[in-house]
Amino acid sequence: MRTSDGVYLAVVEFGGEGPPILLLHGLMGRATTWWSIARALRPYGRVLGLDARGHGRSQAAGPWTTDRMARDAEEVLARVGPGVVVGHSMGGLHALALAARRPDLVRAVVVEDMGVDLTGLPGDPVGAATAWFGAMPQPFASREAVRQAFGHPRIEFGDYMAECVDERADGLHLLTRVRDASAIAAGWVREARWADVDAIGCPALLIEAEESVVPEGQMAEMARRIPHARHVRLPGTGHLVHADEEAYLAVVEPFLKSPREWR
Repeated sequence: MRTSDGVYLAVVEFGGEGPPILLLHGLMGRATTWWSIARALRPYGRVLGLDARGHGRSQAAGPWTTDRMARDAEEVLARVGPGVVVGHSMGGLHALALAARRPDLVRAVVVEDMGVDLTGLPGDPVGAATAWFGAMPQPFASREAVRQAFGHPRIEFGDYMAECVDERADGLHLLTRVRDASAIAAGWVREARWADVDAIGCPALLIEAEESVVPEGQMAEMARRIPHARHVRLPGTGHLVHADEEAYLAVVEPFLKSPREWR
């Protein structure tokens, strides 16, 4: 699809019928990283995934702001109809911003391990992440090399990143440019988005990892401010909570069945 500012975005159809369930991935990811979860969610609606601008098969073109990227997701729902928005990390932030902006389009929202105020993080987290990603030995010789480079026994980040590479003549390259990802993340540490939280009236499920990247207590406070919200912290999980599919679906599926029963 083409956005209102002319950028091409890839939308993935995962199947299912009924009201849409829009899946928004995290930084450096792509829609197909949701594949296993998407299949499990098909009984609850028409499941779609969006490659955020600069990610997957979408065009790499700014502006790299939370508002613009949330609007991209908004324009998907404007075409397919009101539905549930499910977001991990960066995608969770965009889901919150969209729910605040367009209550007519968002019936419920699921946010996985993302806060709205990272302004107080110590040091230079964006610079550190940029240096880490920039030091990766591109091109990678194989997907197994990608898994080893990004491997983590708890969150299975290696498998996630192995889905987020492009095969070229000289090997595998990350689909997202590090400089674009850095520009996106830089906005998170410059501005807090509590006003978005305070504007949300739809049911919300806030899922926090045991080993979370979110400042302590922030997701619980977000849930306190949203009238119809529940905060769940899942033991034994890292930032990529849905890598533990059983634990993740155990809280998401009941929410999708009866979101307003969750307080």
